[in-house]
Amino acid sequence: MASGEGTNFEALVMASNDSCFDFEVCTLLVNKSNCGALKRAKRLNIPTNIIDHKDFTKREDYDQVIINTLAKYNVEAIVMAGWMRVVTNILISKYKNKLINIHPSLLPSFKGVNAIGQAIESQTKITGCSVHIVNEKVDSGPILIQGAVPIYKSDTKILLSERIRKVEHKILPIGILIAAEFWRKSTS
Repeated sequence: MASGEGTNFEALVMASNDSCFDFEVCTLLVNKSNCGALKRAKRLNIPTNIIDHKDFTKREDYDQVIINTLAKYNVEAIVMAGWMRVVTNILISKYKNKLINIHPSLLPSFKGVNAIGQAIESQTKITGCSVHIVNEKVDSGPILIQGAVPIYKSDTKILLSERIRKVEHKILPIGILIAAEFWRKSTS
């Protein structure tokens, strides 16, 4: 699931073509019809679904439509790769421990929106990104993997975002493999 440019989505599709990674990207679901991820999906020949959150008054109804849509693709797990929406317990419980998010900070620091801006404003020397399991509290689920990125005095949000994004592309596929190990152990 994506809301933005889709660079993490594309990184996942590329990783899925590598024999080191045992997963398949079966569809892309977006909440914005002008989302850059749609262009990437078309180029990569991945089926897409646009479900605009503005068409729903209740988040629960929106999440149920997501569940119904993903069921058509036999989705085992969901990766929120730049998904800029808080999900409800309906989606979380349906994909319990199989809903993964990438967040641009070293959690538990700088949860929620504007994490990169929060990191710069805090004058900390290091930030990064975290792949975690989604639970009921925003950016609070179990962390699967993290990558550190230094913050330089000359950094802007754009410069720091670009460096964090490069690390996200590396750790997100690894985070999926780590999560899959837990899934396989729980079903065996």
